[in-house]
Amino acid sequence: MNERILRVLEFKKIIEQLNSQAATSLGKNLVDQLKPSTELDEVVQLQEETDEAAHIVRLNKVVPLGGITDIRESLKRCAIGGILSTEECLDVANTVYGGRQVKLFIESLEEESLPILEELADRITPLRELEQHIKSCIDDHGHVLDNASAKLRGIRSSIRTFENRIREKLESYTRNNSNMLSDAIITIRNDRYVLPVKQEHRGSIGGIVHDQSSSGQTLFMEPKAVVDLNNQLHEAINKEQIEIERILKELSGHISSFEHDLHENIDVLAKIDFMFARAKLGQQMKAAKPIINDNGYIKMLQARHPLIPMDEVVANDVEIGGDYTSIVITGPNTGGKTVTLKMIGLCTLMAQSGLQVPALDGCEMAVFREVFADIGDEQSIEQNLSTFSSHMTNIVDIIKKVDHDSLVLFDELGSGTDPQEGAALAMSILDDVVSRDARVIATTHYPELKAYGYNRENVVNASVEFNVETLQPTYRLLIGVPGRSNAFEISKRLGLDHHIIERAKGFVGVDTKSVETMIASLEKSQLDAEKDYEEAHEVLLESERLRDEISKEWKQFELKREALYKKAEEKAEKALTKAREEAEFIVNEIRQMKSTVTLKEHEWIEAKKMLEEAQPNLSNKQNKPSSKKSADKQDLKPGDEIKLLTVNQKGEVLEKVNDKEYMVQVGIMKVKVKRSDLQLLGKQKQEIHQAVATIRGSNNHVKSELDLRGERYEDALQRLEKYIDDVLLAGYSKASIIHGKGTGALRKGVQEYVKRHPHIASARAGEGSEGGSGVTVIEFR
Repeated sequence: MNERILRVLEFKKIIEQLNSQAATSLGKNLVDQLKPSTELDEVVQLQEETDEAAHIVRLNKVVPLGGITDIRESLKRCAIGGILSTEECLDVANTVYGGRQVKLFIESLEEESLPILEELADRITPLRELEQHIKSCIDDHGHVLDNASAKLRGIRSSIRTFENRIREKLESYTRNNSNMLSDAIITIRNDRYVLPVKQEHRGSIGGIVHDQSSSGQTLFMEPKAVVDLNNQLHEAINKEQIEIERILKELSGHISSFEHDLHENIDVLAKIDFMFARAKLGQQMKAAKPIINDNGYIKMLQARHPLIPMDEVVANDVEIGGDYTSIVITGPNTGGKTVTLKMIGLCTLMAQSGLQVPALDGCEMAVFREVFADIGDEQSIEQNLSTFSSHMTNIVDIIKKVDHDSLVLFDELGSGTDPQEGAALAMSILDDVVSRDARVIATTHYPELKAYGYNRENVVNASVEFNVETLQPTYRLLIGVPGRSNAFEISKRLGLDHHIIERAKGFVGVDTKSVETMIASLEKSQLDAEKDYEEAHEVLLESERLRDEISKEWKQFELKREALYKKAEEKAEKALTKAREEAEFIVNEIRQMKSTVTLKEHEWIEAKKMLEEAQPNLSNKQNKPSSKKSADKQDLKPGDEIKLLTVNQKGEVLEKVNDKEYMVQVGIMKVKVKRSDLQLLGKQKQEIHQAVATIRGSNNHVKSELDLRGERYEDALQRLEKYIDDVLLAGYSKASIIHGKGTGALRKGVQEYVKRHPHIASARAGEGSEGGSGVTVIEFR
């Protein structure tokens, strides 16, 4: 990308705004180097980076880039054996810490997919050990700590000792010889402890004079008694400095061993800061991510010039590269044509630099190999060139380089010379550039170019709207409508005599009048179409709003319906639970009488199983009994086939107890039920007597012995009862109960139970091969 276009379109001002958004010197350095890319893949990658960072910025999350500095010069020096200062070492530690915080920040983000930031975070090496090593030697103020080495700790201990001894001796002077001192204080001159001695007592104190006051009345003397101590103190201080340099040299070497990782961290942190700077600038401009293409297509909705304040700028729709490749904007001066021209060019440069463009979502921008512009008055006094010559020099250079991958911006093409020749030259230049399939946007105030767009393929006319009522441009771009002269209307508004205006109109040719009439009609049609579009758009928005409301209400209805179903099922479940409890009670009552009943035990078990399986599928609404059917008041007679609705089982009416209750038989059970719980299935049927058959089930799942050892007494008897039911149903002739010997309580309980059981013929203790007295063998009838 040529440097001239960056200067003409004021791209540097965008760089300055971007620079203010960078948080570190690393990011600012990348901003200063930013240039538009001409490679499609690179531009797409830059836009993806900016979009990821913008997503985080929109969530009001701030990447922690504090404390990070550019340590590359320090790394370069320590790599060749140089010794870093304490401040430089501390910068390394702080940068390592900052990099680790950025890594943790990115890893803690809960967004679904941030591939670019995640990849950058993976490249950051924490280097916690290096940071801790530096912080263990240097404090936050850049001072080497006593614990940096055992030798340094010893030296500083001796320094403190010497200083204390010197102060003690000097304080004795201030107490005992205060009359000889100008002031009873201890001070320092030439890095040595001294006393302010009066001139006349110089001999009395004795020692070395290091300084005197401006009046000469006070001498700063080092008494003889502390000379040796001061010398020892200086020697210790020198040793301290030597040890500090040794520690810093060791630290520098340690830092140098991590040079590669540190450089990688710096590069990653610089890129992250650069990404977020672009994102924050986009948020400030209310910009959007453009779709990038390489076919020369530009489409921006409500695009704004990025350097004009948002409360002043006028947004415009711009499209080029689809139905037409060139736009010729005509109209009077000061109408905003140049601003529109620069806006398109600057947005193109921004998009190719990875910056979002100030337009609505869904905008598309093309990647151009070159952007050319001839804008403004570039008259050169030094080169003795006129305005026209300067423009033509630029245009000649552009024509030499332009091709299908170029965007060309011409401002006031052909101006600065004779109008007829300038207009002819402008049309010829446009023909040449358009023929090369370049994207061209040109502004002109020549009326001859108003018909240019109608006579050329791939060219469209445009203009910037002018409000005749206010005599001010509106800066709205009208695609498809050429600009028209407003001289007569403006003159009339300003008070020029009517007869002068009418005479002037008479001088205008018929063709010109026809063109102006056509343009006025086009402007009206354009405004009407825009009004219709706005109305249609409002209707569309209202339809979408209603659709969303209906969808929301439908979802609420679905939730409410499900809740009602659930509530109904819970109510039915309670009723069924109560019915099961009542049925269980009936079974227990019958079981207590089973010793006097001749029915088999397995028949009682089958009856209980029938009750347990009586619960219907609540989720199946079709299986729910009808309240109308259950409320059937038809009289029932003995022998009628019915369904007992509470257990969903068929049965037979035995007798009518009263008007509301009947005695019915369901399976082997005879129960008294309410009429409302019965549903008539068929009238009286011929009584059929069937012999009760014994059901023999598979015995594969029932063992011939039951081990009760280790069980609690009550639990053991419950298991015994169920086991006997199971083996009866399985058809066994005998079984063994293993209860063990122990205290004999369980054995006694088992033997008493089997003696009372009506289906057990005999019970005996096991033989020696069967387990002896620890086993009871039972035989069934």
